[in-house]
Amino acid sequence: MLTPVLHAARRKATRIVAAGLALVALASLTACAPAAEDDDRPVVLTTFTVLADIARQVAGDELRVESITKVGAEIHGYEPTPLDVAKASEADLILDNGMNLEAWFEQFVASMDVPHVVVSDGVEEVPIVGDAYAGLPNPHAWMSPLNVQLYVDNMVTAFSDLAPASASIFQENAAAYKAELQAVHDELIAAIEPLPTSQRALVTCEGAFSYLARDAGLQEVYIWPVNAEQQATPQQIAGVIDHVRDNDVPAVFCESTVSDAPMRQVVDATDAEFGGTLYVDSLSEEDGPVPSYLDLIRHDVDTIVAGLTGEQGRES
Repeated sequence: MLTPVLHAARRKATRIVAAGLALVALASLTACAPAAEDDDRPVVLTTFTVLADIARQVAGDELRVESITKVGAEIHGYEPTPLDVAKASEADLILDNGMNLEAWFEQFVASMDVPHVVVSDGVEEVPIVGDAYAGLPNPHAWMSPLNVQLYVDNMVTAFSDLAPASASIFQENAAAYKAELQAVHDELIAAIEPLPTSQRALVTCEGAFSYLARDAGLQEVYIWPVNAEQQATPQQIAGVIDHVRDNDVPAVFCESTVSDAPMRQVVDATDAEFGGTLYVDSLSEEDGPVPSYLDLIRHDVDTIVAGLTGEQGRES
């Protein structure tokens, strides 16, 4: 059963797509034309930048991979534009995360004759804790490098179907990338292992770290469970303040695509420090702190460990 949040998002998406489809003929003339003239590789379109980076590691030079959303976009409440609709209609394959992350996606592609693949298929889901979301999976499965290895396997299958002549290249790229993912997971475990049990609390604005917390043996605490569009209530903030006080949590964090104002209230009301900004739903620009998925995970682990150990000033 869908929550009111998901119903609202899908109604909004329906309105957007209805308007957008009327402009597809015009928009498709300009959406991707310059790139298409110079690049005849099959086009893979992902719903957000993190998936695009992962897909590029698997595709190598065999496919052209692009993201619907731009750097810095908040994926949960994204509103597709007519140009997005046109761009998607010209793609050869669309990849989405699934797990109710892209509530706007089903209506977005409903009228398009473009295959799409849910890259989270096979992930062991962690349920969201909260009455409004009971029974729904936490969608942020890519925050576990182990889960991303499954994403990679799903991409290899999809890309091999799309471009069979390049299947062996996809497999080779995937094997090398999965080794890097495993190394990042091992780094995560090694970084967290020295922390005393009392410091193993990850307090964030959104409950986007369930899979990373599970992998690392961290207790996850958050102001709101999912979807940055909802307002943080006084009761939610008060509950986090109580937890931070009662457990002497040394540092708290917030994500890059949402306001950290609610978490700043927690800092003001407790002895905790603001440990830094974490990245989840979007990469940064190339010259920013997290231009790739591997950079994102390493940055977050470094920021979390530095915050919990009182070493926020160290380099990421």
